[in-house]
Amino acid sequence: MEVQGKVKMIGETQTFGSNGFRKREIVVTTEEQYPQQIMVEFVQDKCDLLNNFQVGHDVKISINLRGREWVNPQGETKYFNSIQGWRIESLQPAAPANSSAPTAPPTDTFEPATDFSEEDHDDLPF
Repeated sequence: MEVQGKVKMIGETQTFGSNGFRKREIVVTTEEQYPQQIMVEFVQDKCDLLNNFQVGHDVKISINLRGREWVNPQGETKYFNSIQGWRIESLQPAAPANSSAPTAPPTDTFEPATDFSEEDHDDLPF
């Protein structure tokens, strides 16, 4: 599954517990009739994927939906969902090439052959 939109917020990496679990959140605003603010979390080594993105970038995030069950101290069962990202791609247009780079000559500068005669043959079959 994928979520596509404009980056609204990128959080700092958070570390939890003694095992060093890491999480980083990004919020993307979808571009549809009713825009949605979708929070996606990246965990562990995937946190670093967000380093190259900034607020305002158009992105496409590959996601997995995660769900879990939790029983509170009173014995009530609760369910929680999360959206976990595992890849993020920029949808920004490519930067223009260096304008000082040399360009190909225009095609209208080609000089036609002047020493051509109809008696010249070639052995090409077409």
